[in-house]
Parts: sequence; C-alpha cells; structure tokens
Amino acid sequence: MSAVSTALTDSAIMLRRNLKHTTRNPVTVFNAVLFPIVIMLMFVKVFGGAFNVGDDYVDYSTPGMLVMAVSYGLGATATSVNYDMTKGIINRFKTMDVSRGAILSGHVIVTTVRCLVASAAIVGVAFAMGFDPNASAADWLGVLGLFLLLAIGASWLTVAMGLASKTAESAGLAAVPLIMLPFLSSAFVPADSMGAGVKQFAEYQPFTPIIETLRGLLFGGVDSGDAIAAVAWCVGLAVLGYVWAVSSFKKRA
Repeated sequence: MSAVSTALTDSAIMLRRNLKHTTRNPVTVFNAVLFPIVIMLMFVKVFGGAFNVGDDYVDYSTPGMLVMAVSYGLGATATSVNYDMTKGIINRFKTMDVSRGAILSGHVIVTTVRCLVASAAIVGVAFAMGFDPNASAADWLGVLGLFLLLAIGASWLTVAMGLASKTAESAGLAAVPLIMLPFLSSAFVPADSMGAGVKQFAEYQPFTPIIETLRGLLFGGVDSGDAIAAVAWCVGLAVLGYVWAVSSFKKRA
C-alpha cells in the first residue's frame, strides 16, 4: 500500500473516530449546530426590529449567521485536540503506526463537516423565516466555496491552538476570540453604524469582508475588494494554522 493511500485510510479512520466522539457529546452538538440557530432566532425575532439595515433583517443577518456556524463549533475542536495530546492517546496511535498527518487532518475534516451541517440548518431556518436571496446557482457555489475555505482555515487555526495549549480548559478559552469576532463585525449591523474605534476594528478584522462577500453573493453586487480580502484571510488562516499545528505537533508528539 502506498504512503498516500495509507494516509487516506488513516484519515478516514480518524474522521470516523472524531465523528463518533461528536455525536456522543450533546454539548458539542448543541454549541456547534443548535446554538447558532438560537442566536439567529433571538436576533431576528427579538432584536431585528430595532436595527435599521434597509432590508428584511433575516436577509441581512443570514450571512453573518453562517460565519457564526463556523465559530461556535471551534471550542470543542480545540479541547478535543488538546485532550488527544495530553491524555496519552497520541502515544497509542504511534504504536499502531497511524499516520501523524491523519491525526490532525481528522480533526480538521470533522470540524468542517460539523460546520456544513450547522450551515445547512441555519439556511433552512432562515428560509422558514422568510429568507429571500436572489443568488444564482453559480452564486450559491461561490457561497459554498468561501464557506468551506473559512471552515478549513478556522479549523486548522483551532487545531493549532489546541496543540499549543497546556490544558483542555485553556484550549477551549483560546478559541473564545474566534467565537466573539462575529459580534464585532458587520454580521448584525453595518460597520458604518458603529462608534469610532469599534467601526475601524469591524472593518479590518477577518470576518467582515467574508460576511460582506457572502452577502454580495446571495443578494448581488459582490465587491471585488471584499472578495479578495475574504479569500486572502481564509487562506492566510489556513496556512498559519497548518504551519503552527505541524510545528507544535512535531514538538509534542
């Protein structure tokens, strides 16, 4: 068996293992899939009437909720990765000659799959509340592609955080900034409506151009600057996370 096929087989095994762990942990399922829906219902049904965004609030907020679907599952990933590193499981895998790359990629893939499930739930609930995009099939493919880039990039960065943390608790806390960033972006209100300082932070942080690009794909009028920045941020997060994760793994495994 070639090295490539061995790595793919090991990755599939690790993916199955991590999926089982996810489905057996109701807290992880709630945080990753159900809590973004709760946030969406709260903002649209409770706060939405107070925001002047020029459109139906469900149309405005859905792109931001898709980003929330990524960020809210990251704490579980960081904790799971750290648990593997600190509880001796990696040593067991080493005795079984499991591909080291498969151990990391398994966490990334299961996090991405979890994000896709959460995003599908978000879109379904949005349509039930009157979501009315005018996106073409090509636009929806663009939404899916950008969402996958974000999920993969955020997953690698979170895996790296989990590897670098000393305990599972600190690993979970390390992911909190990524969870909070959507609240300080254009996810819920336009950045132009924010106060000085917060407005500039919202404009130049990673999630705002990603959200604006998703919004443009769904409703027309994608800004090329936002699109370039969105892709650059996603790729940059993935590269940073991958290099950091591999370096930390080699030091600790």
